[in-house]
Amino acid sequence: MHIALLSRNRRLYSTRRLIEAAEQRGHTTRVVDTLRCYMSIASHQPSIHYKGEQLEPFDAVIPRIGASITFYGCAVLRQFEMMNIPVLNDSVSITRSRDKLRSLQLLSRKGIGLPVTGFAHSPDDIPDLITMVRGAPLVIKLLEGTQGIGVVLAETNQAAESVIQAFMGMKANIMVQEYIKEAKGADIRCLVIGDKVVAAMKRQAAEGEFRSNLHRGGSASVIRITPEERSTAIRAAKAMGLRVAGVDLLRSNHGPVIMEVNSSPGLQGIETATGKDIAGLIIEHLEKSSTPRRKAPPKPKG
Repeated sequence: MHIALLSRNRRLYSTRRLIEAAEQRGHTTRVVDTLRCYMSIASHQPSIHYKGEQLEPFDAVIPRIGASITFYGCAVLRQFEMMNIPVLNDSVSITRSRDKLRSLQLLSRKGIGLPVTGFAHSPDDIPDLITMVRGAPLVIKLLEGTQGIGVVLAETNQAAESVIQAFMGMKANIMVQEYIKEAKGADIRCLVIGDKVVAAMKRQAAEGEFRSNLHRGGSASVIRITPEERSTAIRAAKAMGLRVAGVDLLRSNHGPVIMEVNSSPGLQGIETATGKDIAGLIIEHLEKSSTPRRKAPPKPKG
């Protein structure tokens, strides 16, 4: 196959590993900077242009679209879809997962475990919002935040009111969630490919920190997950429509609860922690889902 890898930086670990894995399996790849793509939107011959030339035909597309360019990145990916080129994760699924509030509403509809979450617009509703999520300590999250940025732990109701008021005063969209104290600053990242969890790691927050993101100094280690956790992760990825996803969950007293479903999970942490060739498994899945099946010959009559 000739694969387009939508990435803004070919030196990133995940991008490099996907190139290596594709080449090891006999494929060719081209790294395409998403923001340098521009589109001709026509009824019969939609096309994508790149640095002054029309992009060559591809057999498949792997999107590695950062959160800061979701809108434009999904527009580019949608254009590939209009050209009937198979994509690893489609634009609708990525858009769903990037909207934190929408994704939780979709997971809720499917009956998947979640922390109690509140969302409001008026400052007059703040006291009831805090009560709704069982009071402090509680977590306040910016809907546009990534990698733990814009996530605040409020230890008291008074502190929670002050932080929420401040965010609302800045016209920022936030949600408020119950704090899962029993998780003890740890979460579990499940890497889902197709209908399987192919790897899982525990991410432990650094001392004095409650966010377990590796970008925030958290540590990663391999972990054995329960059948319920495995099922929850797979169901969460399917609810988003993602074929490859990083599903983050917490162990709570009432079972696994989903924190986030990531459409472009980083590979470095989980490959290092588990020793598994995740990039190779992604390329293998792409092969199976992108190669057209040959029709079986007709059965002889009589």
